[in-house]
Amino acid sequence: MSLSIFLLWLVSIPFLVHSAPDQPTGLLLTCGSSAKQTIPDTKLTYIPDDGFTFVGNKSALKNKDLLPILTTLRYFPDKSARKYCYTIQAVKGGKYLVRTIFYYGGYDGGKEPPVFDQIVGGTKWSVVNTTEDYKNGQSSYYEVIVAAPSKTLSVCLARNKQTASSPFISAIEVISLDDSMYNSTDFGKYALVAVARNTFGGQDSISFPDDPHYRWWQPFKDKNTVVSSQSSVSTSEFWNNPPGKAFATAITTSPGNKLEVQWPPLSLPKTRYYIALYFQDNRKPNTNTWRVFSVAINGKTFYSNLNATTGGVTVYAPQWPLSGQTRITLTPDAKSSDAPLINAGEIYQILPLGGRTLTRDVMAMEELARSFDNPPPDWIGDPCLPQENSWTGVTCSKDEMARVVSLDLTNFGISGTLHPAVDNLTALHHLWLGGNKISGSIPEMASLGRLETLHLEKNNFSGPIPISLGKLGNLHEIFLQNNNLDGSIPEALQGKKGINLQVSPGNHLSA
Repeated sequence: MSLSIFLLWLVSIPFLVHSAPDQPTGLLLTCGSSAKQTIPDTKLTYIPDDGFTFVGNKSALKNKDLLPILTTLRYFPDKSARKYCYTIQAVKGGKYLVRTIFYYGGYDGGKEPPVFDQIVGGTKWSVVNTTEDYKNGQSSYYEVIVAAPSKTLSVCLARNKQTASSPFISAIEVISLDDSMYNSTDFGKYALVAVARNTFGGQDSISFPDDPHYRWWQPFKDKNTVVSSQSSVSTSEFWNNPPGKAFATAITTSPGNKLEVQWPPLSLPKTRYYIALYFQDNRKPNTNTWRVFSVAINGKTFYSNLNATTGGVTVYAPQWPLSGQTRITLTPDAKSSDAPLINAGEIYQILPLGGRTLTRDVMAMEELARSFDNPPPDWIGDPCLPQENSWTGVTCSKDEMARVVSLDLTNFGISGTLHPAVDNLTALHHLWLGGNKISGSIPEMASLGRLETLHLEKNNFSGPIPISLGKLGNLHEIFLQNNNLDGSIPEALQGKKGINLQVSPGNHLSA
């Protein structure tokens, strides 16, 4: 589900840059722009996305009164690509909040924005559907909290069956989070997709610098009474480090009554959610009476006898089942002198990760991509996952730890060299690179014990045939004709029974 933001200056969109004291820690990208974009009232600056992706086209919108980062976008017209990825440097195992921002603006002359998927790492994260927000004059954003599986983190878009025109994106934000935040979640198995993050009773949204982690807290109001806090809260030791301003207001009811809140105000799919709720007694400190109540969600006890002090308190559940509408009920204790209240809340959908690709295979494929001068445009991000969005020409196993089992780029017009890292693809059964313009030597492949077929014909390879090919017991088909190979054919290949070895025409080989 998307979250919407106003296009004008009603809601400021802050920014983040590497380690500057006046910026959140992380990276803010303005997509499709050729220059930095600064939000005037916050002085937060986004840098161009050049260098973080090598695909797609830029477009500038003609709409007036837009936030600077919404005035440009990058779109991806190549229908043959299985995904369009950004690659961002990260700390392996580090925790990040990823936010993607979209504003269509009719950049392609259309009236309705396309619908498409977005992927983080190897996991399909959500469907991007900004149609309703765009009709209402709003942009849309999506958030996920995820751990980086390696030294890079990929954020990708992909077409689906609903995609009628080119996927696009306006901005990407990747914010580093403290290890202690949301640490009841096993980020090796799950990601957290933001559903709602609200302050109750407030007028304005809260973000950086009030929240140094650059989360956006949107105001929420209903028919309940709004009260203001008479004391500040220090939240440095709180779970998830909420901003102190999140406790500035609350919603409550009259003494002795239950407080009923329907939040978030949308129907949720049936699954499990991470829920964090924040409370503070809004009265002056040193009050000699208690504010005690129990919290229930959809009739099920969430927390009993909660003592909301003037110092504030957080309660959370790491995996709570929800479905449809959500109703929070705060029931006062019989001895409580004042009514229950609630200041803020966060809800995240728990998203199981879509498996992993063996790191050695990922690194090997990245080396191959760098050694080719013109690899397919989707050779960025996870080479195997999601399965329907694997790299062009790449087939992977469906094991819990995905492995590359086949590589077929026949007649793709590939130039460059074949990197020796191919020898690290130890699950490879078929390697077909025929009909290209690959030059240099054929690397040794002593580790490819499962390799069955090798097609390198019609290229510009030179040098000898690797001796290691004769030692691969499962290899029964080798096509090397129409190259510039020289030297002798390895004896182990000449005498191998049942092998289909093609070395001519072309080449300068001797028996």
